[in-house]
Amino acid sequence: MQREDEMLARLEVALYASGRPLSIEEIQSAIGTDSRSKALKIARMLAEKVNSTFHALEVVESPSGSFVLQVKPSYYSMVRRFSSKPLLSKAALRTLAYIAYMQPVNVKRLAEVRGSQVYEHLRELRSLGFISYRVEGRSKMYYTTDKFAEYFGIASNGSYDGKELRAFLINKAMHVTSDPLQVDGAITTMAAQTG
Repeated sequence: MQREDEMLARLEVALYASGRPLSIEEIQSAIGTDSRSKALKIARMLAEKVNSTFHALEVVESPSGSFVLQVKPSYYSMVRRFSSKPLLSKAALRTLAYIAYMQPVNVKRLAEVRGSQVYEHLRELRSLGFISYRVEGRSKMYYTTDKFAEYFGIASNGSYDGKELRAFLINKAMHVTSDPLQVDGAITTMAAQTG
């Protein structure tokens, strides 16, 4: 029992400190076990404990099998008021939103729409794993990754395209505002609150 309590505590620290979803392999490493089933058991125990104890925090298991400690969506506005530094600048977030909305999109179009600072945004977004690219002819075509979908709470099996993601974002934004002219702003605000 004492060993299990220590594993729970170590996983709790790892989830809190990482600020991102952890794979089962990362959880195994954090709690000090080679057993995948033991890591899954501990992660699910922690999720049950946190989800039944805390009002604003939750541990969520994603379809890919990773686990994340996060604020419940109903408390996102509080996070925004008290968070110190966002993961992405507003400009980089807008670039990411444009890629998500228009994907696949080539770098020339991104530079036309977002300006010359887009190259720095692309480096940052690639280093975070939110975007990737394919070379098509002489152009790089950018698109979002499964990590993007997981981080922003968009269910994905890796097969969505730009049109499906646009529909998802518009549908989600319509829950925030019923004014069609405010949908783009609502999408950016939702992304900022999530990130």
